[in-house]
Amino acid sequence: MKLVTVSQMRAIEKESDARGVSYAQLMQNAGRALAELVHELGQEQGWDEVTGLVGSGNNGGDTLVALAWLAEAGWHTHAYLVNRKTKDDPLIAHYLSVGGEISEAAHDKNDSTLTGFLEQSDVFVDGLLGTGIKFPLKMEAALVLEKINFILTSINPPPFVVAVDCPSGVDCNTGEAADETIPADLTITMAAIKRGLLKLPAFEMIGELQTVQIGLSDDLDSWKAIQTEAADWDTVSALLPERTPASHKGTFGTAFVVAGSSSYTGAALLAGTAAYRIGAGLVTLAVPAPLHAALAGQLPEATWMLLPHENGFISERAGGLLEGLERVTAILVGPGLGDHLCTRMFIEEILPSIKLPLVIDADGLRHALHIKNWYAKIFAPAVLTPHPGEMSALTGLSIDEIQNNREEIALKYAKVWGHVVVLKGAFTVIAAPDGRATIVPVATPALARAGTGDVLAGLIVGLRAQGLDAYEAAVAGAFIHAQAGLFAAETLGTTASVLASDVLNAVANVLAELE
Repeated sequence: MKLVTVSQMRAIEKESDARGVSYAQLMQNAGRALAELVHELGQEQGWDEVTGLVGSGNNGGDTLVALAWLAEAGWHTHAYLVNRKTKDDPLIAHYLSVGGEISEAAHDKNDSTLTGFLEQSDVFVDGLLGTGIKFPLKMEAALVLEKINFILTSINPPPFVVAVDCPSGVDCNTGEAADETIPADLTITMAAIKRGLLKLPAFEMIGELQTVQIGLSDDLDSWKAIQTEAADWDTVSALLPERTPASHKGTFGTAFVVAGSSSYTGAALLAGTAAYRIGAGLVTLAVPAPLHAALAGQLPEATWMLLPHENGFISERAGGLLEGLERVTAILVGPGLGDHLCTRMFIEEILPSIKLPLVIDADGLRHALHIKNWYAKIFAPAVLTPHPGEMSALTGLSIDEIQNNREEIALKYAKVWGHVVVLKGAFTVIAAPDGRATIVPVATPALARAGTGDVLAGLIVGLRAQGLDAYEAAVAGAFIHAQAGLFAAETLGTTASVLASDVLNAVANVLAELE
């Protein structure tokens, strides 16, 4: 799904209009797509009555088109107009001709009509304001939204709220939201996701997010110029390797995981298990020798390389580990290595000599900093998976600066370093050296737990081992990881109790949905 600013979307629609698919046709397409989704919900839930809040702009037009379509499909429909002139409006004329019912906010002095519409309705479609809002909201719009919020709290159960393109009162660039904004159960966005919807606090207002096509040509120059996307189920499903009946373990590659220390024993287990869970055929764990006794029984499927150590931390004497790795198809370096000097010296020796698909995580990144021009000396393109603190160490920027410009900074350093950057956190950013970027549309405290980064790194190296390129593996791994966090929280009934192992165990459920 493309991710656009408001100005980019306007440019796309303008080019479409100039090349033969008019604004009017785009509105008809958008309204029909909106109606079809509402109708599908109605058939599933037994719903047949809808109220649409209709403003003066394009979202109001989309809503009128949708209401007319639903009326013709047998729904009882009501349009509540706010600042929309009825005279000489062909959309209103058509809506009335198919039996639609309208009322104007200006004539509803005690809100009785609005209250009656909402009390009768199964679905409420919010088409009042669009992408061009400015704060503070105009008085009439703010008052109507306040009234609707109040009325909805008094209805049990309230109607299902569908926002057209964005909830009214959300700034689709910045993600700011007016106090009067009506939280949606479902936001149906047209053609592309507006950037502000994947920012807080707007993200908390949108409910489920679905994109519908409105007839834009893929050949539009302004459309092709958009290089930022939001990851979705269909895109990620298409990236996953095919698993045929004739497959064997060699088909799905070997992931080699250099991880763990006496301080972070579980990191190696989480990363290695994640590589297996995502489908790698064989996983070898290279760990400090004392960890083997504690870990081997927990992952009997793994093979092991036991490394020389100093007090449970990988020693520089382990530098010869790369001998005999002919069958390895991807390497992960970093989870739980710790910050001891002996391990740093080990990392400084091995990273420049690795000539295989590489994922560097956690302490692997911190140790890499001690290699002069480190990013030029590692096999490209590697996948780098920093959280904001690690990104700060890598770039010298403050965490606040990074968090306030996540996509821009990830893209800048992906290009400078020549590697894929996975900037972890709410709305994880995956940036490629060629300017492509993908945002994972998930922000959840379920993933704010020690060990979840080890799971992510394991997923990515497991996908790299199976042959996905660096960017695809990072996108798919980050999306699956985020969805597994959501699934684990839903299973447990709370985000507070989710452990990294719960996220790991939920990976299979996400893969089942992707098949």
